[in-house]
Amino acid sequence: MSIRQLNRRDFLHCAAATATAGMSGLVGPDSPLAAAQEKARGEKLKVTDLKTFVVNAGGKNYVYVKVMTNRGLVGLGEGSITSKAKTVEQAILEHKRYLVGQDPTDIEMHWQAMYRWPRWRGGPILNSAISAVEIALWDILGQAVGQPVWKMLGGRARRKMQMYVHAGGTTPADYARNWAKAKDEGWTAAKGGFLRPRGLVVDPSRDVRDALARLKAVREAVGPDFRILIDLHGFPTPPMAVEFCAGAEPYHPYFVEEATQIEDVDELAHLRSKTRVPLATGERLFTKYGFAPICARHLVDYVQPDVVHCGGILELKKIATIAEAYRIQLAPHNPQSSVSTLASLHVDTTAPNFAIQEISRPPTQFFQDLFRGAGPVFKDGYALVPDKPGLGATLDEKVAAKRPYVPANRPRMRFADGAVTDH
Repeated sequence: MSIRQLNRRDFLHCAAATATAGMSGLVGPDSPLAAAQEKARGEKLKVTDLKTFVVNAGGKNYVYVKVMTNRGLVGLGEGSITSKAKTVEQAILEHKRYLVGQDPTDIEMHWQAMYRWPRWRGGPILNSAISAVEIALWDILGQAVGQPVWKMLGGRARRKMQMYVHAGGTTPADYARNWAKAKDEGWTAAKGGFLRPRGLVVDPSRDVRDALARLKAVREAVGPDFRILIDLHGFPTPPMAVEFCAGAEPYHPYFVEEATQIEDVDELAHLRSKTRVPLATGERLFTKYGFAPICARHLVDYVQPDVVHCGGILELKKIATIAEAYRIQLAPHNPQSSVSTLASLHVDTTAPNFAIQEISRPPTQFFQDLFRGAGPVFKDGYALVPDKPGLGATLDEKVAAKRPYVPANRPRMRFADGAVTDH
């Protein structure tokens, strides 16, 4: 049976078998995780409370949770999601009545309970809420045993992680200048949108021409070795995506991200047949089940699960394992804060197929204050392996209170006839 003849049931069977084989060393009775959990049980930890924080910074709202325990250990997690911050906050708090009184170190069991027992499962809100709590539980376990999370995920597969930052602009000259600046700052890779309308009105042919002009200017500015990553945000129509990717081929992008929408994987297959540029997707896919068919059909070269949306740290590790079985590389999505970055880096450290990790930019002074100076360490375009117990960050509630929630909307783009476009 060819891989393209597999139905959804076969996909999920393959994914389950792959994940089981790849994860057996992590979750088995003699694994580092099992040893850590056994050590932590001696502390007789119990969850006593959940507390959420919605913090506005730079026009964007970030959602955090603290999971408290009877021994004073506090786990920190993040569930930030664009335009739905207050909704996610309430979804996180829905887990309080289940978690209070539970041993926080039984992470897999709690994930299954939060995901399966409510019956309604999946989607960006419910999965982001689970992800936030799950990340906090790993933070507690690591603190309890005095180890960084990656050591409990099987140990490191590398000594540093390749990073990329965001760069943008408006005109080709803006793009060239901003990308050259990122290179001068020591980064070796950056990502930008490139394909964007003039204002809020979309003109497909014009916008593709503009995007390719920006891309040409960037490649000329940064030279042949700098890695150019392109994020289309699911914005283009299928003809626009084909036209842009074909036009981008001479400029050798590292990958083109989210060139299609997520509802129909055959749209992605159609684009795959029309272009030679490497493709990536995954920021709006959830759990191993969302990634299985894409990996099994080799529809992308890079999967981009987001640790605060896909289900958390262990689910990110499982997705990486499925992708590894199909020789697809891992490039986690992450435009969030240092909590999300650290959670991603703990998995990146351990994943043999890890390729590159996203950050918007290094933390601003506000975020350094928010996390009391803790966070990822960057050097020469790479992140160093986290070395603190647990996740490696704490949240200062007084600093968080200075930036309360402010409603925020995404740009509302339309075609020339007034019809709503994707974004």
